Amino acid sequence: MLIYVLRRLAISIPLLIGITLIVFLLANLMPGDALLAMMADDTSITKEALEQQRDRLGLNDPMPVQYFRWVGNLLRGNLGYSLITNQSVGSAIAERILPTLELMGVALAFGIIVGVTLGVVSALKQYSLLDYSLTVVGFAGLSVPVFFLGMLFIYIFALKLRWFPSSGMRTAGEPFSLIDNLKHLILPALAIGSLRLVTFMRYTRNSMVDVLRSDYLVTARAKGLHSRTVIMVHAFRNTLIPVVTVIGLSLPTLLVGAVYIETIFQWPGMGMLFIRAINQRDNPMLMGVVLVSSIAVLASNLLIDVAYAAVDPRIRDSKGH
Repeated sequence: MLIYVLRRLAISIPLLIGITLIVFLLANLMPGDALLAMMADDTSITKEALEQQRDRLGLNDPMPVQYFRWVGNLLRGNLGYSLITNQSVGSAIAERILPTLELMGVALAFGIIVGVTLGVVSALKQYSLLDYSLTVVGFAGLSVPVFFLGMLFIYIFALKLRWFPSSGMRTAGEPFSLIDNLKHLILPALAIGSLRLVTFMRYTRNSMVDVLRSDYLVTARAKGLHSRTVIMVHAFRNTLIPVVTVIGLSLPTLLVGAVYIETIFQWPGMGMLFIRAINQRDNPMLMGVVLVSSIAVLASNLLIDVAYAAVDPRIRDSKGH
């Protein structure tokens, strides 16, 4: 198993380099730069002054030179500094990563618990009215964009019913409290988690239906095992194997959803930092966010393989050789 993990880590390194190369190229191909974004409304700045600032910041250097300079700083543990605020990229990400982890963690937990539960119930009640209703809701949920769901939640629960606040992570002017934080967290977490919920529900339902038809479950029932034991001990564990894959692969989707939802709800996380970096052409900040996000996605894929081994010992044994 250790050899397998090390091999996956070795494969991830060139993949991470490729991601940073592509993002760096696309970021530099965008029209304009950070100086133009900052000084768009300042007509007193001359073209010569702009060029001097670009030379000072290294923006006029060829792209390969800029990229390898960024890599060299990265190898020394320096993610660079924002071209707009001159803040350390590392410190800016450190400030924003915890709110994003809080949002994604709650959304993912909600999606897994509710989605897997509804999927199991739907499979056990196959072809019933409940099963058909959940199927219709699932297909409808898959077709709804996350930003639309977020705006719908704001309209219903924040503007009309006034149950929850519509933006931010805390109430302005009040000391931080867990209850206040949870009130601000509910709507954005539900918006992201609800769309993941329907995916987990559909995969769990289909996987459970296949497992319930397998020969070893028929044998278990023939031996007189209690129905609850057959379902929870034998069926549910094997149902989780493909579902674990879907949960792991949902992290990139969660990150994309966080970009939209954090912007809509003004949640001060990595998503808002990413959008701001794009709008301001702040390439060091953009590269830092992409790097951290890519590492998180690659790490989640590795964790999914380890989770496979925990769910199915046969996979652990085959990977150990």
